[in-house]
Amino acid sequence: MITFRKMKPEDADAVAELELKCFAMPWSRADFLRENNNELAEYVVGELDKKIVAYAGAWVSFDQAEVMHVAVEPKLRGQGVGTVLFGELIQAVKKRGATSITLEVRPSNTAAVKLYENFGLKSVGRRKNYYLDNNEDALIMWNTKI
Repeated sequence: MITFRKMKPEDADAVAELELKCFAMPWSRADFLRENNNELAEYVVGELDKKIVAYAGAWVSFDQAEVMHVAVEPKLRGQGVGTVLFGELIQAVKKRGATSITLEVRPSNTAAVKLYENFGLKSVGRRKNYYLDNNEDALIMWNTKI
């Protein structure tokens, strides 16, 4: 069973390793260490057998949360882990006063788009050529009542 908790500095290596598996433009271990010291950041990790298999993070400023990452171990995708993870992140940012949530996502990542839509996020626009690895646009998604 996967358990969820707040990310700690000692998680930086494992989170960065999972980041490499999940993203074309991954953040580094140092980036995640900085996030642990960022007073705006709220990160949740999911552990299975003492190994980090999922994480999600957002920056909370006033009443708004901006999602920075949502990642699930590739071999665990399609099993509902992302749904539970994103729900845990929403609860964490709500505890910090967030009442709305926003993010950017690749339109080609249909599984992620569907996940976010299931949490009430709606596409409100595009950022042209947002992703530097292939110049794909990003959908801008919002839910103003989390």
